[in-house]
Amino acid sequence: MAQLLAVVGGGDLSTHAVLAAEALRKAAGRRNTPIALEIRGKGGSGNPLPDAVIAGAKAVLLVGEGDLGESRFGALHRARAAIKDVLTDVNAVFDRLSVGAEAPSPAPNAAAGPKRIVAITSCPTGIAHTFMAAEGIQAAAQALGHTVRVETQGSVGARDALTAAEIAAADIVLIAADTGVDRSRFAGKRVYATNTKAAIRDGKGLIATALAEAQMQAADVSQAQADGPARPAAAETKAGAYKHLMTGVSFMLPFVVAGGLLIALAFAVGGIDAMKPENAGTLGYALGEIGAKAAFALIVPALAGYIAYSIADRPGIAPGMIGGMLAANLQAGFLGGIAAGFIAGYTTRFLNKHIRLHKHLEGLKPVLILPLLATTITGLLMVYVVGVPVAAVLAALTDWLKGMQGASALLLGLVLGGMMAVDMGGPINKAAYASSAALLSSGVDAPMAAVMLGGMTPPLGIALATRLFPSRFTAPEREAGGAAAVLGAAFITEGAIPFAAADPLRVIPPMVAGSSIAGAVALTSGVTLKVPHGGLFVLPIPNAVTNVPGALIALAAGTLVTGLLVGLLKKRAA
Repeated sequence: MAQLLAVVGGGDLSTHAVLAAEALRKAAGRRNTPIALEIRGKGGSGNPLPDAVIAGAKAVLLVGEGDLGESRFGALHRARAAIKDVLTDVNAVFDRLSVGAEAPSPAPNAAAGPKRIVAITSCPTGIAHTFMAAEGIQAAAQALGHTVRVETQGSVGARDALTAAEIAAADIVLIAADTGVDRSRFAGKRVYATNTKAAIRDGKGLIATALAEAQMQAADVSQAQADGPARPAAAETKAGAYKHLMTGVSFMLPFVVAGGLLIALAFAVGGIDAMKPENAGTLGYALGEIGAKAAFALIVPALAGYIAYSIADRPGIAPGMIGGMLAANLQAGFLGGIAAGFIAGYTTRFLNKHIRLHKHLEGLKPVLILPLLATTITGLLMVYVVGVPVAAVLAALTDWLKGMQGASALLLGLVLGGMMAVDMGGPINKAAYASSAALLSSGVDAPMAAVMLGGMTPPLGIALATRLFPSRFTAPEREAGGAAAVLGAAFITEGAIPFAAADPLRVIPPMVAGSSIAGAVALTSGVTLKVPHGGLFVLPIPNAVTNVPGALIALAAGTLVTGLLVGLLKKRAA
């Protein structure tokens, strides 16, 4: 008999109600959990839940608005969700229902009553998702009566850092991060880790789940990560290679930004020949040396080192960075750096797990045994196995990208620009961004232009639509349009997320179309970008962007396409 019930009220959104019910049915099937569903329209339900089914259930999910027949369910645990929540992230909604249905027994320190929570949020760039997740946790904790302190981490470091006293007094540590987070501070505390999306979508559900499922952080952080981090197995599986790669990208970005801007300033000060040997001793030559031969030389080692760090904690940094330096020396570039990072990380973690020493000698593992063995293995694999073929692949890719024109530039621009709008900060968006940012280390700067302009288009297009078609948006949405414009100008694609979540079928396709147009126009116009962020604010920097008029035309074209399509497809707001 079904232990879980769901009632979906469609009202005028009958098609959406059917889609939401089907999404719940599939989610239940993937979890092998019986669920009984009822869809209700204006005239009531065509498939009412039988009394016997209701009597044997443990929880009910109420989706949508209107008369859902709630009085039938007596003392059953209830969870509520909007139809758009189900269509956007059915797993998060299902988790909310399942937690109540399973009624897990409280873990230590998880009894009822206000709790003291400390949290860390982090995303690769430390800009949008980091602070949106922090706000989600803070608002949810306040609504639930808990005390919370949130530390935000990003490329610029930690803000509002947690103190030792706050950590010691906390009942639970909540980590919502898309990158690796150092947990050595949390030894002996109950820790729950997930991604930023969970905090943004459902802060209350996340806190409830964390209080029920948090696990004790081991005192030996390296050993804890080797045996399995203090997080549910499902969460670790979801993170996987993507989280490790994003950690490397997060630490790599400051090197790319600093190096790119310094090279641009070198050309601005000393002209196009500023970095030639005959100009040694000039300010332009010095700036070029700092940017090209120092900052850019560390891009691949930083990428590899912190991928390994995410996998194996601190013992993985040295093998990863050394492997990354070998990749750079072998001309394997960022592709070789990625390979080196994963080889070093998993090698270090394997050795850490399987090498057992007397307790008095355990201190030698992180400073002597692991760095020596893991570096040797990683280095030999890079020199004799990985380096040469990866270098050949990168050389071919670089030559193709530098020589692309016509149809190839158009196609690449369409793909990269569209990827930035598909999930607005999610894995597809980050894949396009990370690969384009990494290509800067190989001197390929055209893809970065397509990515940035394509990423700016969705919020700018939405802002334009709220002005051209005000009747299609509610009053709060029209007000939010101004904020979306500012975020879009700063290359924060996530500014469009609230609008996409409210009406995904009518908003996301226009965003993808506009971003694709922006990317295609940028690449076919020969626009290049030497820095991986900044939006409109990098345009005035000399030599940071080539063909500034072309960049502005691409951005205007993409914004106009998105704005017009959103206005034409959306229905009039109630």
